[in-house]
Amino acid sequence: MAQNKMLSFVHLQQAYPAKRAANERDKDFNEIYTSFSHDEAETQASRCSQCGVPYCSAYCPLHNNIPDWLKMTAENRLQEAYSLSSATSSMPEICGRICPQDRLCEGNCVIENAGHGSVTIGSVEKFITDTAWKEGWVEALVPEANLGLSVGIIGSGPAGLTAAEKLCRLGYDVHVYDRHDRAGGLLTYGIPGFKLEKDIVARRVKRLADGGVSFHTNFHVGKDASLQDLRARHAAILIATGVYKARNLATPGKDLTGIVDALDFLICSNRKSFGDSVEAFDNGTLNAAGKKVVVIGGGDTAMDCVRTAIRQGAESVRCLYRRDRVNMPGSAREVKNAEDEGAEFVWLSAPESFTGETHVKAVKVRGMRLGTPDSSGRRSPEPDPAQSFDMEADLVICALGFSPEDLPTLFNAPELTVSPWGTVEIDPITMQTSMEGVFAAGDIVRGASLVVWAIRDGLEVSDKMHNWLQEQPKSEKTAPKKAKMKPKVPA
Repeated sequence: MAQNKMLSFVHLQQAYPAKRAANERDKDFNEIYTSFSHDEAETQASRCSQCGVPYCSAYCPLHNNIPDWLKMTAENRLQEAYSLSSATSSMPEICGRICPQDRLCEGNCVIENAGHGSVTIGSVEKFITDTAWKEGWVEALVPEANLGLSVGIIGSGPAGLTAAEKLCRLGYDVHVYDRHDRAGGLLTYGIPGFKLEKDIVARRVKRLADGGVSFHTNFHVGKDASLQDLRARHAAILIATGVYKARNLATPGKDLTGIVDALDFLICSNRKSFGDSVEAFDNGTLNAAGKKVVVIGGGDTAMDCVRTAIRQGAESVRCLYRRDRVNMPGSAREVKNAEDEGAEFVWLSAPESFTGETHVKAVKVRGMRLGTPDSSGRRSPEPDPAQSFDMEADLVICALGFSPEDLPTLFNAPELTVSPWGTVEIDPITMQTSMEGVFAAGDIVRGASLVVWAIRDGLEVSDKMHNWLQEQPKSEKTAPKKAKMKPKVPA
């Protein structure tokens, strides 16, 4: 009887939660999608074909047991669905909101490939965990033991928070160090509220703090303490800083004022949404209101900038991307959302130079065409000598991706080995860096990537750290030391 509840894709159409109208949502930073109702979630979950070989799970970096928790949802076993969903993911409601499901689980759904439209996995995942928070099923973080050892985690993004939860549960005294005034990393400051409202992140952080994780915000490693200082304070250290350095744009005129980096723009906007006093926003430097905005790039960060500029009241927003729509790396859903909100995409175009006396006034745009495929399989863009035009601009936002910062210099740790690309080098088996007892995970190791990959790395490195710590002779283990500064519970 229960099986009859499934396989309903043959007579039920794919449906997503309702989306707020573009002329309503483009004026605020609230999430644009509503949530499924209980009946809608059950109905959409019942469309799952219960594959013998579930590609959705195989293409999920966390290998979430998707078919089983879809079945439980369809059968109104929501608390069981939540237990199974949270068994492999430390923040399923966040992944349900910001994962590019169209490139991962949903994009590889068997019934999608059969032409029936994928199961709306991300929306069901979001519904399950939001319901769990509402019903009180999300249990407090309780350590399973007291191991008498402290660990330090540098960075409070998804990898750091995931590791903090698992290590705290195992029984370690966990201290998280972050240079920002709020925990969450890019979840808090890099992703706009219309994709991830900040109370969703804050309640995860609060759960960790309530469970005993100590957060040290406004803490700059290399200034407030060197990496070696922290290593002496803790039995082990995890570097989970992510990557924040903007990739340079080697274009004439790039030093004109009004040309800014994407992350600076997004952090400023998110700070303003928190109600902070932000001078760069208030004086107009990082405020798109009334301006002709040009965003350069085609990834999800570029989409975030485009849609943020619209909400700030830009006069116009155009996005230049050197390839065509089919070959862009960003989510197709995000492009459609941006277009609905009034953004214009100028495909096959790239900045050739910026003009203006001291402040940018225009972008000289060179048309592009697609040549032979590159190493990724996508056709490489090349200049089209027949296409060139000028585009007015008061604010240019460069969203070309991120690179690692120079951590050996920043952390005053010259013995920390990095790759030619600046990422921290680790032993692939132990995940330990060139410094004994110092581990690394997330984007600072793999390069700029997805939140879901950072979560997976955080789970994996936690096990590696635990195994290493338990193998150390007692005489060589660093005794737990209380941090000298008073930990702060992030706002």
